[in-house]
Amino acid sequence: MKPATGQIDAVSESTPPFSTLETRYARPAVVLHWLIALLVLSMLGLGAYMSSLSISPLKIKLYLNHKSLGMVILLLMLFRIAIRVWKTPPPLPAMPRWQQIAAHSAHALLYCMLVAMPLSGWLMNSATGFPLKVWGIAIPALIAKDPAAFAWWQSVHHWLGWTLAALIALHVLAVLKHTLKDKMPILTRMRLG
Repeated sequence: MKPATGQIDAVSESTPPFSTLETRYARPAVVLHWLIALLVLSMLGLGAYMSSLSISPLKIKLYLNHKSLGMVILLLMLFRIAIRVWKTPPPLPAMPRWQQIAAHSAHALLYCMLVAMPLSGWLMNSATGFPLKVWGIAIPALIAKDPAAFAWWQSVHHWLGWTLAALIALHVLAVLKHTLKDKMPILTRMRLG
């Protein structure tokens, strides 16, 4: 018989209690999580600020730094995905099945967005015909110069930014809900100390 809505799914007899399982992410995953979070939040704020500026040396400098940090985030995300494949994340605390599915789906979507966002910026920059440099190191273009492609990738990059901001807000709200209201040890899974 299926449990009533809102009840926590029963844990199978073969699954050890949550208290005896590894409940924290691997240290490299934790460090990358917080580093990427800090960089992404900075990039979202920087992107909103610099796009409101008139053309000036400051705006150009901000764009160059934005592009460099975007490529760093892409590399860090690829490393983070490799760690995720290598080291299985800890299990979620007992919660309704729909919440487990929502958590896994949100994480997968966040990972996709955190790769798609810098890739769309790289494609947008490639379409301008200007060389992309990460603090002086030249990065090859992904596509040829094309004003129509630039406009399309610029729009994609813009909407990915808003979608990513919404996903991050949802992620933070879910963590706060589980931590403060449900008293689950969700935040301790990503504790630095």
